[in-house]
Amino acid sequence: MQPATRSLERKALILTLVLGCQVLAAIFFALDVAGDIAEAGLGWHLSIELLATLALAAGVVVGAIHVRSLIERARQDQTLISAARGAMGALIRARFAEWRLTAAEADVALFAIKGLDVAEIAALRGSAQGTVRAQLTRIYAKAGTTSQTGLIALFMDELIDPAATLS
Repeated sequence: MQPATRSLERKALILTLVLGCQVLAAIFFALDVAGDIAEAGLGWHLSIELLATLALAAGVVVGAIHVRSLIERARQDQTLISAARGAMGALIRARFAEWRLTAAEADVALFAIKGLDVAEIAALRGSAQGTVRAQLTRIYAKAGTTSQTGLIALFMDELIDPAATLS
């Protein structure tokens, strides 16, 4: 399970528990007000308690609806992110094949796309920084760019809809 999914499930559980407590409180106050009205009739004080209880119940319903919509929207976002992740992976594999990167170059290129610097890539790969620099130079040449930023931009350009406008 992805960390984002676990986080969403944890938040959903916490919100459900909070809403459950609010439901119990609303039931308690509703029964209390109903008992008081049965004993003493409906006066000003009990009218205000009844309105407060109804407001609490309405808040629980509205809160539950809102929480449910937030959780559903978060799940939809996760589905879209998962699809985008798959599409990005396919795009990266296609470009690496098109550029005829070696397996080592593909590893280095992927780390570069993720934003790692030469020292970090070298440490992860257990190779010298000079080796990584040489591999990056070959990768950039094969990709038709001159920098890590340019390499990242090649993928971003393909993923961003040119018709999209920022407003």
